[in-house]
Amino acid sequence: MKAILKTTVMSLCLFGLISCNANNKKKPETDLAIVETVEHTPSKQFIKVALLLDTSNSMDGLIDQAKAQLWEIVNELSYAKCDDSKPNLQIALYEYGNDRLNSDEGYIRQVLAFSNDLDEISKQLFSLTTNGGEEYCGHVIQTSLNQLNWGTNADDLKLIFIAGNEPFTQGKISYKDAAKLAHNKDVTINTIFCGDYDQGISSFWKEGAELAHGNYMAINHNHATTYVASPYDDQILILNQKLNKTYVAYGSVGTQKMAMQAEQDVNAQGYSEANAVSRAVSKSSHLYKNDSWDLVDAEKSKSFKYEDLKDKDLPADLKGKSKEEIKSYVAKKSKERSEIQEEIQQLNEKRRQYVMNQQKEDSSSLESAMVNAIKAQAKNKNYKWE
Repeated sequence: MKAILKTTVMSLCLFGLISCNANNKKKPETDLAIVETVEHTPSKQFIKVALLLDTSNSMDGLIDQAKAQLWEIVNELSYAKCDDSKPNLQIALYEYGNDRLNSDEGYIRQVLAFSNDLDEISKQLFSLTTNGGEEYCGHVIQTSLNQLNWGTNADDLKLIFIAGNEPFTQGKISYKDAAKLAHNKDVTINTIFCGDYDQGISSFWKEGAELAHGNYMAINHNHATTYVASPYDDQILILNQKLNKTYVAYGSVGTQKMAMQAEQDVNAQGYSEANAVSRAVSKSSHLYKNDSWDLVDAEKSKSFKYEDLKDKDLPADLKGKSKEEIKSYVAKKSKERSEIQEEIQQLNEKRRQYVMNQQKEDSSSLESAMVNAIKAQAKNKNYKWE
């Protein structure tokens, strides 16, 4: 049962006794406390990640890593559990420090608000290009905190990752003020300096993270992503092709979204076969949802009604069919999909073990920095990894 708790600062402390709640983090006495309505829905918790990427001239390597490592990051998050349930995932994307962006808005652009559409997230990452500019870290953090719907569920894991290589102090908005706002919204800020670790400390990236209870990391953003091929890759890629055939596009955007799905398969393959495998694994997880355009996913939504379907919105195979015929067709596709996804997951367990034995952890990559920070901070809310 969803309970609505109107809290005081004292009652916020009591929330630490409830499963999957991170409000038991110790916070400085000088921080501003917020008194607000907190919604507890442990079975519907989210991992919310806002990714703020510097797209100035020197950041081509960073953007390339983000594109190449997206699916492995998603896969790691898909293994998270809170009690017996698996949290949902939403990712938002901002770019900053690019001359093509509006100077009046601090050279900042919201590329994508919080979304669970993984194909759209991939598409937007691949749309990013670099250009010289001014990098205002405090400004982009504050903008993301104000613009995005962070929600009030105390069980949600709310994280900002900001990556760049210029001093954290630039711009009119102080990173210290942004950190206070993040604290009030229960958002953790993690900073990723693209360059030398000590240089990041001297340019205040470490302090920026510490003020908002996050991790400071330094990566080699120009380091090429390495992959380990496994004996299971070819089988998974064949299953991915079968998986795509279980999608039943409908509505005004169905055809377009199905084309985007295929396009992102190609984008992943463009980095390596192993990266395409990682995407296929993501598509077999509970995080890959397409209920806005796919009948198989849509049917699982409580708001979905077959009676609302219009013949013009249906694919050619279903036009003129009765409700019972459509239901039977969707049920068949749903069964096929579940079986394929289960087979991919089983192969992926073997693949994970193989890769783990073959590859040493690359602590200099964006993926490693993000995953390690997420796992460390998730422990504060009793999240666990399978």
